[in-house]
Amino acid sequence: MLEGAKSIGAGAATIASAGAAVGIGNVLSSSIHSVARNPSLAKQSFGYAILGFALTEAIALFALMMASLISSVF
Repeated sequence: MLEGAKSIGAGAATIASAGAAVGIGNVLSSSIHSVARNPSLAKQSFGYAILGFALTEAIALFALMMASLISSVF
């Protein structure tokens, strides 16, 4: 019973990786649209895009850490 609950919990925590992939796609899409609309702000837009990538990737890494923690510790 406990093994099944651990597997379900780890699987649910890993679903966040799919959400992070969608988030990275949205950040890239918004970055391309903003540069296409106003090329003179490409450098500033690139900085914001890198920040968006970093924050989205941090959420994915946190979810994978929680999945490994659930499966190994509990």
